[in-house]
Order: sequence, then structure tokens, then C-alpha cells
Amino acid sequence: MSEQPLPTQITADPAISDRIAEVADRWRDHEWELIRATPLAPNMNLALDEVLTSAVGRGDRKPTLRFWGWDRRAVILGRFPSVKNEVNVEAAAAEGIEIVRRISGGGAMLVEPEGAITWSVYAPESLIRGLSFAESYAFFDAWAVLALRRLGLEAWYAGLNDITASGGKIGGAAQARRWNAVLHHVTMAYEMNGELLNRVLRVGKEKLSDKGIQSAAKRVGPLRQQTDMPREALIEHFIEAFADQAPLTESTLTPEDIAAAEELIEKRFATDDWVNFLP
Repeated sequence: MSEQPLPTQITADPAISDRIAEVADRWRDHEWELIRATPLAPNMNLALDEVLTSAVGRGDRKPTLRFWGWDRRAVILGRFPSVKNEVNVEAAAAEGIEIVRRISGGGAMLVEPEGAITWSVYAPESLIRGLSFAESYAFFDAWAVLALRRLGLEAWYAGLNDITASGGKIGGAAQARRWNAVLHHVTMAYEMNGELLNRVLRVGKEKLSDKGIQSAAKRVGPLRQQTDMPREALIEHFIEAFADQAPLTESTLTPEDIAAAEELIEKRFATDDWVNFLP
């Protein structure tokens, strides 16, 4: 694939954009592996994030880009928010929506299998050495902003961790840093059931007051509203954009990866102590 430069101004802060441009070549310092999406249970996806991040940190696996597949609907909480502050637990139960908690920060998100595009990047800490926290977020997602711009969208990076466009917010990112590695994952909205989202997630008053917005759904512009590309074609488009910045070869999850994740699910991710860390 032909190399194309990363966008020079991906945020409203020119200092951050300039810093990202300075270190853009770091992606090519590593050989990268791609794991394509297969439908998995929410807790399996979350446990695999820990398994693969630690494997990259140990040097047992090359830096990796993994796209997620979902086999059911779920609410995914960040590491620290209270369940009841973020989720209408009764509404989620009535809909059969599972509530799970990830190892990275941030708030809650509702995911439906065909309504989201989610990926994780597992990288050695050296990739972002010398970057501030805000710079590291923009660095990890500059290629995705470029991919959206190639589709004709006026896309940019907003705040610490939002990817947005003139048609509304598209996605958000979160990170975890441990085991000498960085986990950076992104969920983009492909399509959205706004009525369900507003019943299941609790939207804080400070968010509602922003420009008179009255729902979480109104702050988001799903990709299906901003482009006519099918979801699977969009995923391929993102893979091509990533491969333009770094050597990328196909890989798979191993039986050892799955076994390690299953052990983590049993010991932690599926336990009430983890999910209701803050009830």
C-alpha cells in the first residue's frame, strides 16, 4: 500500500498536532500484527485486552492491532465509575444487556454488535516515550482521523479522547498503561439506538447542560449517518489506513491467549467484586 502522511493538524491545539507530526515515524520502528474481529463475549474481549497488553510488554507478542467482535449487547464501564451513577441497572436487566467493566479509564458506553466499531492497539511503552498524556491519545488515533478524512469527513481530535466530525462525535478512546506496555482502545458508533441508549445509560447534568443538549444520542453522529459505507467496508478502510503507517501482517488469537483470558474472566472480570467495584 502507498504511504500517506498522517494529518498535520488533527487537534485544535497546534502544539499537540506539531508534536504528533514530529514522532509519526515511530510507528515504522516496529512490525505490527493484525487480529481480525470474531464475535466474542464482552468479558472475553475485555480479558483479552489484559492478556495481549501484557504479552506485548513481555516481548512475547509483536505490537498488535485487534478489532473486536461482539456476540451480544453490553454496557462497558470504565475502571472506576459507579455502576448506579452510569447505568440504569433495571432497564439494562430488562433488556438482557450485560454490564461489564474494563481495565482502562473513562465512563460507560452501550455497545450493540452491529452498531459499533471497536479496536485495541497493544504497544510497547517506548512508542510514546516523551509524549504527554494528551499527546499520546492524539498520537494513537491520528491514523484513524486520516482514515475518516479520506472518506471526505471533516474529522478531528477533540478534548483528551474524542474523535469527532462536523456531523457529530464519532468515537472515544481510553488507555491503560502497565506491564511495560500501553493499551489504547477506541469505540466508534456506526449506528445508534438512541431510545435504548437513553433508557440504559444515565447522562450527567453537566453533559445535558452543554449547549442545551437533552440526550446522549444527540451528541453523537454515527458513521452510518456521515458516510454510506457498510460497517465491514469501514473496518477494512481503517485497516488499510493503519497499514499505510506501519508494517502490518495477519495474526490470530492463540489457544493460550483464550485460555489465559478465560482464567481472568473466572477470577476477576465476571466477579461481582470487579463489576460492582463501585456499586
